[in-house]
Amino acid sequence: GLVIYPSILPPKIQTTLLNSLLHTHLSNPLHKTNLHTHHTLPYQENTSFFSLPCRTPIPPTSPAHAPITTETLLTKKLRWMTLGGQYNWTTKRYPSSPPPQFPEEIASLVEGVVPGVKAEAAICNLYSAGDTLALHRDVAEECNAALVSVSVGCEGLFVAGLEGGGDDGGAAVRLRSGDVVVMRDEARWAWHGVPKICAGTCPDTVAEWPGEGFGGYKGWLRGKRVNLNVRQMFS
Repeated sequence: GLVIYPSILPPKIQTTLLNSLLHTHLSNPLHKTNLHTHHTLPYQENTSFFSLPCRTPIPPTSPAHAPITTETLLTKKLRWMTLGGQYNWTTKRYPSSPPPQFPEEIASLVEGVVPGVKAEAAICNLYSAGDTLALHRDVAEECNAALVSVSVGCEGLFVAGLEGGGDDGGAAVRLRSGDVVVMRDEARWAWHGVPKICAGTCPDTVAEWPGEGFGGYKGWLRGKRVNLNVRQMFS
């Protein structure tokens, strides 16, 4: 049930995916992030956050939190963004209201690689060296369609096991930029996590993203791992 497609996405497709995720959809207020609760993000129509001056202020929503800048947001604070169905991390449920439309170009990419999966919700995790993702199971969806995970940037150690997060029956693999993981059938409900991000492993073919014309952000990806996890919400 656990299948890995190594290097299935060529660098050009990886770059296109990054542009879609981090230039277009991160700048859409319908797609929530880990920062929405405590800060007011500086949305501007058709403008990537990477295009804003590094010191653009991002005020807090209450005096209990300090203001930050766009540079701090993009290099340190941004940890995740949701697409389509907006998963609620407090209730561990999807809202009952209709979700924002899932991005068509990302759905087309995922469904082209993994036929039979309908992309309806996703979380895009952004890791730096030293970050981890604890063992967990994805059980909020009302169907057993496969989970699809896409890796871009630095390598990450991925672990998955079937027995309550323990060692029995588990597997560990180093995921590289362009790899796609599919978890279906029994593996769909497996415990899994990311205990390590491997610093200095981003391939040169994508490491300079977002490239020239984005202030001091050229080479931003060199220190990051971008992991897009896509799922079908309903049967």
